Amino acid sequence: MRRKLIYDSLQEAVLEAETLLSSGYTRSGNWSLAQVCRHLRLTIESNVRGYPGWMTILGYPLRPVLRAFLLPRLLDGRSPSGVRTAKIFVPPDDLVDADEVLRFERCVAEFENSDAQLHSHPGFGAMSKAEFSKFHAAHAGHHLSFLWPRQSADDKA
Repeated sequence: MRRKLIYDSLQEAVLEAETLLSSGYTRSGNWSLAQVCRHLRLTIESNVRGYPGWMTILGYPLRPVLRAFLLPRLLDGRSPSGVRTAKIFVPPDDLVDADEVLRFERCVAEFENSDAQLHSHPGFGAMSKAEFSKFHAAHAGHHLSFLWPRQSADDKA
């Protein structure tokens, strides 16, 4: 079961991660908050610094189909569950939530403040900075939707 999370910005995703960190959370998916934040950070950093060449080569032939059918679903909050990711983006199990939330926050700040040319996404191709911002915010919403904030006693009353 997932929450419906659609963010207009990556800052909203950072705020959600901070809220989950402070409230505690229940997982309805496979990853902890730390793992989600690590995964998101790795994908954003690849957009800034470059993806592995093999990933671009394998993704290139699929771009028209992925861009036409999968990208719109991701952007409007209907991203499918269970899609496997490359091993380099799969986080280990032994991460600390607070550490990874902080690293995610710093990564988002670096991304937002960077004027560098962004690298094309292996599956979706080239996008403007605004389009990539929207993509990363939607991607964050997908993964954070599997984490449910714990309610305090006051919230339940």
